[in-house]
Amino acid sequence: MLSHLSDLRAPAGVSSRSINAENLTGEPGKAAAASSHLGAGRKGSAYLPLPAGGELTLADIEGPGVVRHIWITVPDRTDGGPFVLRDLVLRMYWDDETVPSVEAPLGDFFCNGFGTRALVTSEPIVVAPTGGMNSYIPMPFRRRARIVLSSEHAADVDHVFFQVDYTVGDDVPEGTAYFHAQWRRSNATTRLGEDHVILDGVEGSGRYLGTYIGLASLSRYWWGEGEVKFFLDGDTELPTLCSTGLEDYAGGAWAFQDELRHDPEPVPITFSAPYCGYPFFSDRDDTRAGTFIQSTAPMHAVYRWHLPDPIWFERELRVTVQQIGVWDKGLFERSDDIFSVAYWYQTEPHTAFPALADVQGRTPR
Repeated sequence: MLSHLSDLRAPAGVSSRSINAENLTGEPGKAAAASSHLGAGRKGSAYLPLPAGGELTLADIEGPGVVRHIWITVPDRTDGGPFVLRDLVLRMYWDDETVPSVEAPLGDFFCNGFGTRALVTSEPIVVAPTGGMNSYIPMPFRRRARIVLSSEHAADVDHVFFQVDYTVGDDVPEGTAYFHAQWRRSNATTRLGEDHVILDGVEGSGRYLGTYIGLASLSRYWWGEGEVKFFLDGDTELPTLCSTGLEDYAGGAWAFQDELRHDPEPVPITFSAPYCGYPFFSDRDDTRAGTFIQSTAPMHAVYRWHLPDPIWFERELRVTVQQIGVWDKGLFERSDDIFSVAYWYQTEPHTAFPALADVQGRTPR
């Protein structure tokens, strides 16, 4: 937000750069050089292909600098299947890292889980029609930034459109907290009463930025009574911060229903707002070949950004969500198919992430 006249003048030594298929290095004065049948510099290279099993470097930048904006879009299905957004994995490496600070399926990182499109209109993440996925999360680095898209999809993805906008020459002091994101899934394998782990093993100081959670309801009745818990700086059995329920954490209430009634059944209302949302609900499956559609486990997705209400930690952080439902006879423990992306900043080095599930372990069931 432009809040002062000083925002209209670049800090000394800071320059704007951009990488896309028209300029893969971000070098000044080298954009839009490729030729098309319209002539030189006339939209000659709008996208890059990503072969099955291959890897595409979206950006490799010498610092210091800050990644300011990422835009990307891909087809959501190919001849290899309907789950391109789950089969592609986004990874980011800062400075000289050999293990990623960001690792998540492409769609999930942009709050589009289940391999299905959903519109999102939030401050950090925007998904616009049709499938234009945007991140406005600032990502500082001191020496190097590397952003990579890997494919475990069964077929080539012929068109990856992308753009990475960034600045170089920024003042990034030693000890700056770096951006991280991590995907996890509990696919109905936990014991009843065992919470889904959103994030664990964080050591260092930093700030928790937000959460994206998807849930396929494998039990009857209302699914969203689970509390989101934040264990900070030595918390053991009980957390310092705790929500009153999952839909409450996502800014909603009363099960996101259009009306409090029993007959006819209430209808969930999706919404998307700057800091919280329930952008996706579906009880139909249209991912099969042809036009065949069948009923499926109801699928729900929520997000929450802690921007006006920061969550700071000094030494360590663990985040979980309970799997609790409710019906006429009260609360009960559930075991649903639940996945999440945690977004946070922390000082480096960071603890290596748990191994990401393979493509079969990520496929929505």
